[in-house]
Amino acid sequence: MANVAMLYDRSETDELGIRLTAEQMGIDLEFLPFHKVAVEFDSRGHSYRSLGRDFTDDLDEVRVVLNRTQSKHRRLVATMILEAFGKTVLNPLPVDLACQSKVQTLLLFAQRGILVPRTVFVPSNVEEHVAGGGVKDYGGAVSRLISQELGEERVVVKPDAGTHGTGVSLAEGRDGLMETLRAVTPSIINPVGVVAQELIPKWFYDLRIVVRKEKGKPPRCHETALARGGFKEFRTNTFLGNKVVRAQLPPSVMREAERCGEALEGGVREVVISSGFVEDAIESALKHKVGTVITR
Repeated sequence: MANVAMLYDRSETDELGIRLTAEQMGIDLEFLPFHKVAVEFDSRGHSYRSLGRDFTDDLDEVRVVLNRTQSKHRRLVATMILEAFGKTVLNPLPVDLACQSKVQTLLLFAQRGILVPRTVFVPSNVEEHVAGGGVKDYGGAVSRLISQELGEERVVVKPDAGTHGTGVSLAEGRDGLMETLRAVTPSIINPVGVVAQELIPKWFYDLRIVVRKEKGKPPRCHETALARGGFKEFRTNTFLGNKVVRAQLPPSVMREAERCGEALEGGVREVVISSGFVEDAIESALKHKVGTVITR
């Protein structure tokens, strides 16, 4: 049986790449679904079953799990469960917690002097239910709060958790900001409030940079990054159909990426994280993209 497994919702380009890499490296990689399964547990033990298959024995044989579930909240719950079952999870819970919220991640960076975009968090939903029934519209107030800090020209509105560029919008002008805010509702990828950032000018790409930390060693940045680009819109996530090419990183960017790794690793023994950099500034919070298998 394999002692390394990949936990995933559905198999996409990244998951297929991990599968191929594992085959090339001769690693026996188990595959565990985290969608339409029942995770049962009590004081006597646990089970892990879908409607057609029992994965309990497969999970019990596994020692290390690459957590590839999609939304940050699902990933966080999956990590909690797996670590409770005695598994080593990449990434560990402290890193998942640090990356659960864009606001929290960016605050960790800013505290260490790492460049981040000007960011505004408004702890209010655009529409909120009030006692006795009815809905209160705070759209105008939220819009003015954002505009007084970032101006009205071009503002990026994004969910605090998010995944795959979902819900990330570019608002232009006062009317555009109001229209964008109307679409911001509480959800699993945006539990509360509104997050807005200044737009970081770029050409047509950003970089997916992988940083890893092994037991007893400081974080290290991989020299090769993935440049994700497309001319259709400002979002360059590959999930939206954009292209990927290899890029060699200059030492200055590698050092900045390692500083980000130090800010997020939280004293854990092993971690694999990746980030979106735009030139010398971090455009968004770090996301979990497992690029290699790390053993203890």
